[in-house]
Amino acid sequence: MELYFKLFEVLFPVFLIIGIGYYLGKKDPKLNTKFITDFAGNIGTPAMIFYTITTTGVTLEIFLEYFIYALIIIAGFSIIGLVVLILLKNDPISELPPLILPNTGNMGIPICLFAYGTSGLGVASAIASVIILFHFTLGVFLAKKQFSFDIVIKNAPTYGILISVLFLYFEWDVPKFLENSTFLLTYSTIFLVLMSLGVALTRLKVKSWNKSIVLATTRVLGGPIIAFSLIKILNLSGFAAGVLLIQSAMPSAVLTYLVGSMYSEKKVVDSIVGVIVVSTIMSFITIPVIVFFALKYFI
Repeated sequence: MELYFKLFEVLFPVFLIIGIGYYLGKKDPKLNTKFITDFAGNIGTPAMIFYTITTTGVTLEIFLEYFIYALIIIAGFSIIGLVVLILLKNDPISELPPLILPNTGNMGIPICLFAYGTSGLGVASAIASVIILFHFTLGVFLAKKQFSFDIVIKNAPTYGILISVLFLYFEWDVPKFLENSTFLLTYSTIFLVLMSLGVALTRLKVKSWNKSIVLATTRVLGGPIIAFSLIKILNLSGFAAGVLLIQSAMPSAVLTYLVGSMYSEKKVVDSIVGVIVVSTIMSFITIPVIVFFALKYFI
């Protein structure tokens, strides 16, 4: 029974804030969330990466270890995603991002925080940093079918990762004023992006339910299966393994829609929207199961 209370404590705050965003989006269909996107992308996310990596006890070894694990899992997502998209006769390039880039930032980080505390937050951010980096590199490349190095240079989260690694490598102490500032930015970002996810769910419409359900199922079920296989193969244990499992189980990231809408044709964007909406709805059922499993076996 104690585990069920813990599960409730972990998921209720996340779903509550998403629900608040959904309510506000329904109440005001013209609610402008551009400020949240700009703030999170340019200030909030880099600050969150820095704070969660440098102040939560994560070592450079752990960071690099789970950074690499995330890369391996993304490779697994890619293989499965390509197969499913080809079988469905969808665009296997432009429609791949929502299958390989889960919502590890908006949903994954807060869920891992409530599940495992600040220790879990650090590992979750190591994994999320890979996904964030890929959004603005591989994600753009797949959407445009063309790589642009300028996007990498202009990507603020990239610098957040590099600065964090420097602090870990040289074992520098984070000045208190910087820790306090990034702490406030981190938790305000978590709140705002969860709320914006709720708002986004009121605006994204599914055009093809059948294909969206197949692709969304691939995302929310394929993710934890790949992660659990990796955990078993490498004999991982403890809260870090639980964080890896939870992060891999997240639905498709809303950011894949934003990138897709900038660079892909409308037919592709409609498909991406369907995967995001359906996988997010499915995750309200699948995530409690995954978190329950993680808390039971990976402590």
